[in-house]
Amino acid sequence: MNNQQIIEILSAEELRRTVNRLASQIVEHSPELSELVFLGIRTRGVPLSEMIANQVTALEGINVPLGAVDITFYRDDLDRIGLRAPSQTEIPADINGKLVVLMDDVIYSGRTIGAALNAIHDYGRPKAVRLAVLVDRGHRELPIHADYVGKVLPTSKDEQVQVLLQHTDGRDAVELIKSA
Repeated sequence: MNNQQIIEILSAEELRRTVNRLASQIVEHSPELSELVFLGIRTRGVPLSEMIANQVTALEGINVPLGAVDITFYRDDLDRIGLRAPSQTEIPADINGKLVVLMDDVIYSGRTIGAALNAIHDYGRPKAVRLAVLVDRGHRELPIHADYVGKVLPTSKDEQVQVLLQHTDGRDAVELIKSA
């Protein structure tokens, strides 16, 4: 029997403020808002990108094209985890020459982001790709760094970060799960 200790890192209200801050930072660092395209990495990167896009709309009155990236066939560990049923990559517009903001809930080793970058390049050549993550927990295995980070959370390798979003989980929170 595995006992776990669950520690709330961000409450629903703190998560909302974090999303608002991420949206503000993206707007502030994007000289041409008309060139923005948001791509969320499936699974929780998609609702996160929707939350941030809604806040950008509230701030600036523009609708940023939203899409989803499925990295199933781009993973470098398929031999270890086995083939999973792919979902679908949905690119909302021509991304050539655009500023793509790639979004995910947690960055850990960097391998998911590397796979997503490979997937994106199958659909075009953006002017730039920026990375926004809700939580950076460290432990990189690839030289990948997020441009926009909601929360830096140093963790040990045996801990897990769980992001719960209303859209997929029925509530908003970020939790740290420790094995007891």
